[in-house]
Amino acid sequence: MDSARALSDARPTPFWLEDPGRPTAQPALVGDAHCDLLVVGGGYSGLWTALVAKERDPSLDVVLVEGQEVGWAASGRNGGFCAASLTHGFGNGLQRWPAELGRLERLGADNLDGIEATLTRYGIDAEWERTGEIDIATQPHQLDELHEVAEAVAQYGLDVTVLDRDELRAQVDSPTFLGGIWDKEGVAMVHPAKLAWGLKQACLGLGVRIFEHTPAEALREHGAGMAVRTPYGRIFAGKVALGTNAFPSLVKRVRPYIVPVYDYALMTEPLSDEQLAAIGWKGRQGLSDSANKFHYFRLSADNRILWGGYDAVYRFGGHVRHEYDQRPETFRTLARNFFTCFPQLEGVRFTNAWGGAIDTCTRFSAFFDTAYRGRVAYAAGYTGLGVGATRFGAEVMLDLLAGERTERTELEMVRRKPLPFPPEPVRWAGIGITTRSLERADRTGGERNLWLRTLDKLGLGFDS
Repeated sequence: MDSARALSDARPTPFWLEDPGRPTAQPALVGDAHCDLLVVGGGYSGLWTALVAKERDPSLDVVLVEGQEVGWAASGRNGGFCAASLTHGFGNGLQRWPAELGRLERLGADNLDGIEATLTRYGIDAEWERTGEIDIATQPHQLDELHEVAEAVAQYGLDVTVLDRDELRAQVDSPTFLGGIWDKEGVAMVHPAKLAWGLKQACLGLGVRIFEHTPAEALREHGAGMAVRTPYGRIFAGKVALGTNAFPSLVKRVRPYIVPVYDYALMTEPLSDEQLAAIGWKGRQGLSDSANKFHYFRLSADNRILWGGYDAVYRFGGHVRHEYDQRPETFRTLARNFFTCFPQLEGVRFTNAWGGAIDTCTRFSAFFDTAYRGRVAYAAGYTGLGVGATRFGAEVMLDLLAGERTERTELEMVRRKPLPFPPEPVRWAGIGITTRSLERADRTGGERNLWLRTLDKLGLGFDS
């Protein structure tokens, strides 16, 4: 069967958001409201901030506003990989913060454990599976790179399992797999929308007031606090935490640090017992290959395969628009690559095809700061690993708003911001050159051209 024909029945909606357990939206704000802390954004960043704030101080009056519905954007349409890494992977952390990487890895592990404990404490059924992730080599040069990573990880006392070709294919069978490294504890699989909805319910249970279909339109000082305008009212708050990520920040000086990059995914129909047996995958690990233009893939609770990644698309001007969620040429490429990876699944069809914006910065991991003399805090730039790292970001924002010196706020990662992106049209041209250079490196054994080597030296770049 032509791989494109497998897409003929695919619905243009995120699989996760079709779940029948999707909760009813909270009413929009009408009129004025007052609170101690206003959280803007109903994705993971905002939900964790509201929840942790109430856990720290149950008497705090917390309001959360969301422009559409809780979890509808990146938090409800991602791949469902919840990683311990706060630095967009060990290699990126080693390059940027070698002196504090051991501490960052420990804080990341504690953060992942904290997420798991939260799910237990509030009875959140988010299909949590602590199965780890295997990073896979599909080209010979990637084997060398993975072994280098494994050796570096060992020097920090971290544990990964190196798999040769046969060992890997005993776990998951694909003719394209040459070897890999398995991080057994540092990544969990999760139903992303159910995680967001569960956090919403936990927030409501602690007394957080949530207003959906309430976009925050403007932010300004008001007396000793802040005021935020919404379509039908205003919110007056002592302090504000911004969790808007890929969307334009209410603090305008933050905007040059973020570009929205569109990522895409497919979901198959449920696999039969015979189809699942043909590929193995009894360990249900998350998988990703090691190319610059990489795929990530995993099993759902009902044994569908989510297959995403490869293309990372930036549009001129950096706008976030609904029509960008669909890109047929990328879906065709993903489908073709899927059947190259798993030819034994010929005939499987895709039920869903969707995309969404990732908030990307030049260091590929979150940055943090305050504005308006410490009354407003923000965290952004998670670059696709926000499912786990947003909880850590929430802790950082709350520390900053409280004016507290903590282990988190003393980190160089927290104290320093990345370099901003240049303005258009230089931004668009630079990202385009980088993307083509990364594609070329995948075709030429990982060889990085002069452009990529220059970006490496400058600490700039572009990553999917």
